[in-house]
Amino acid sequence: MNSDTFEVKGEELLAKVKEIIKEGNVRQISIVSKEGKTLIVLPLTLGVVGALLAPALAAVGAVAALVSECSIKVERKE
Repeated sequence: MNSDTFEVKGEELLAKVKEIIKEGNVRQISIVSKEGKTLIVLPLTLGVVGALLAPALAAVGAVAALVSECSIKVERKE
């Protein structure tokens, strides 16, 4: 499994997560604080789209409001 990590500021977090989801082939997205603490984990499957994704994106938005900097760790399907 491939993984990528992106460093983002809080205000950029939600937009970056949406961009990553649109790319497809993503198995899981983890948002990690700059101290290394995992804040939220979003497991994604092929069937998760639209309305089912809304609560997860709302949670990401809440995390974005609380952090100034964080990392997004993306696990991709091979």
